Amino acid sequence: MYYKMILVDKVRVPAELLGEDLRKVSLDILQKQFEGSIDKSIGIFIAVTDILELGEGDIVPGDGAVYYYVKFEAVVLRLALQEIICGEVVEVISFGAFVSLGPIDAMLHVSQISDDYINYDEKNARLVCQESHRQIAVGDIMRSRIVALSLSERDPRESKIGLTMRQAGLGTENWLTEEFEKESPENATA
Repeated sequence: MYYKMILVDKVRVPAELLGEDLRKVSLDILQKQFEGSIDKSIGIFIAVTDILELGEGDIVPGDGAVYYYVKFEAVVLRLALQEIICGEVVEVISFGAFVSLGPIDAMLHVSQISDDYINYDEKNARLVCQESHRQIAVGDIMRSRIVALSLSERDPRESKIGLTMRQAGLGTENWLTEEFEKESPENATA
C-alpha cells in the first residue's frame, strides 16, 4: 500500500551550493538519496515531494559542508505478507509471470496460478490453464496475494516478491469478471 509519510533526516549541503535556495538544494539532495531506495522499516521510496521544515545548520570541523536537519514529505510503497495487491503482467516466461507493482516487480510462479496444469504458449507469450482455458498474457491486470517478501536494502533489484492467485477472489480481471457473472443472481438456478 502507498503511504504519504513525514520523515526527519540530516542533509549534507556542499559548500558550493550554500549560495542557492536551501529548500530546493535540500529537496534535490533528498530525492537523489532516497528515491528508488528501500528501507525495510519504512518501505520503498517512490518520491520525496516537499521540504516541510529546514532546521539550523551544523558545521563539522574539517568538512566544508553544512548539515541541516530537515522534515520532509515522501511517498513510499510498504508491502506486507498476505496483502492483496493489483498489478500488471509485464513478462510471461515458461515458469511464471512477472507482475509490476509500480516501482518493483513480483514473481507469480506457475504453481501459484491454478490447480490446473499450466501450458506455456511461447509463440503468443502466455500461460494457459489446460482444463479451464484461462490465460495470463502481458498487459493483463491481476489481483494476487503476496506470499513471499524479501527486500534488499543494499541492492533493490535483488529483492524477491512472490505472489499467488490460488485463492478465491484472486486472478486476472477477466477471470474475476467470469466468476462474478457465474455467481450473479440472474444466472442462479432454483
